Amino acid sequence: MKKKFSVLIDKKIQKFNKTIKIPGDKSCSIRALLLASQCVGISNIKNLLESDDVMTCVNALRTLQVKIVQSKGIYKVYGNGLGSFRTNKKIKIFVGNSGTTARLLTGLLATHPGKFYIYGDKSMNRRDMSRVFNPLEKIGAFFYPKGKKTLPITIEGTAMPLAQTHTESLGSAQVKSCLLVAFLNIPGRSTIEEKKISRNHSEILLKKISADIKIKKLKKGNLITLKGQKNLHAFNYTINSDPSSAAFLIALTLLTPSAKLTIHNCLCNKSRMGFYKALKEKAGANIKIKNLRKSSESGELVGSIIAKNSSLRAISWPKELIPSLIDELPILFIIAALTKGTSRFQQINEATKKESNRIEEIRKILIQTGIKCRSTKDSITIYGKDKIKTQNKSILVKTKGDHRICMSSAIFSLVTGIRTKIKNFETVNTSFPGFIQLIKHLGGKVEIK
Repeated sequence: MKKKFSVLIDKKIQKFNKTIKIPGDKSCSIRALLLASQCVGISNIKNLLESDDVMTCVNALRTLQVKIVQSKGIYKVYGNGLGSFRTNKKIKIFVGNSGTTARLLTGLLATHPGKFYIYGDKSMNRRDMSRVFNPLEKIGAFFYPKGKKTLPITIEGTAMPLAQTHTESLGSAQVKSCLLVAFLNIPGRSTIEEKKISRNHSEILLKKISADIKIKKLKKGNLITLKGQKNLHAFNYTINSDPSSAAFLIALTLLTPSAKLTIHNCLCNKSRMGFYKALKEKAGANIKIKNLRKSSESGELVGSIIAKNSSLRAISWPKELIPSLIDELPILFIIAALTKGTSRFQQINEATKKESNRIEEIRKILIQTGIKCRSTKDSITIYGKDKIKTQNKSILVKTKGDHRICMSSAIFSLVTGIRTKIKNFETVNTSFPGFIQLIKHLGGKVEIK
């Protein structure tokens, strides 16, 4: 059991001018591990994010008898091909706090004969899984107890999976990826009509490993077709730095007088750059993306992100960008709160489906500091201030096991100087180990309780 701790922040961070390295991308790390397990041969994964979520994925695969060895910073995954998990009885698989592991692994198990009991931690066990259970039942998998929408759950995989056509209108990359990995082991062609586009790391990696996948652009969205039961071969893959983790430090830079920050080798996939695009083009942020190139080892766009302190404008955030910045919404709410004027976010119900209801949790923080906001299950309007009275103010943040609420509230306190105690800060290790050390490297004062 990981050790719980809180942090106390009560001083503003001062100006800084630094170049830092952000850990590897969480989404790509988990996808690389899961797909490597279905390939034939030894895949080599460099710069894997060694966070709690990713290590949970490693351990889940080991429970299914996949050999994974770490040597000199490279994770070697010994794959035995499609549907090759070795089982001889009902297996218990722990997915921790990782929704990506839970949903994508469920897709792989749906076409694997056998019974699997999947469970997560307290936070994960509250999250809706029906969005993947329902389409996987059409493929032929069974879930027990019947009608249950959350973990723990027993999956009974099918030996005779049926090709499917699925319409994806949630804008959820996890649902789309769950189905794509399930399609790998289904005879014939299965399709996804993607009406609301989400991050496409799975599609890029599937192309890299020569899966029979085709993507056709539609007037609105994409039509993704995958022909299953084609042997996949081992690959070499380098994980680039996580732009969602970088967003917290970029926010800190934009809001700190005279600050400047440079981050090299950061993933710049267009489906992940909504945070940067909207801040730069709409809110007036001084953000530059340089040395943009396609990585030969990942197939992803990578580049250097350079940010400077900026005078920001309040805006109504473009609805079409929401799927590409869904993980960054908590820190965007903080930026909006510290920007003079009215900021509006709509069609953001997906933010309530994460580790916590992120709309509600940020609202609780802002109310404690006297910042006015109005929220619904699908929107939030924030009446921001560029100057906040901090004298004698003190707030307590109960993060409900949500790493992004932890980091967002830390940035808020570092910018304002409001005395803030943040509980359960250990959850940051699910996505961003080393966050506190980086904050200290930039000159921030963080006291661990």
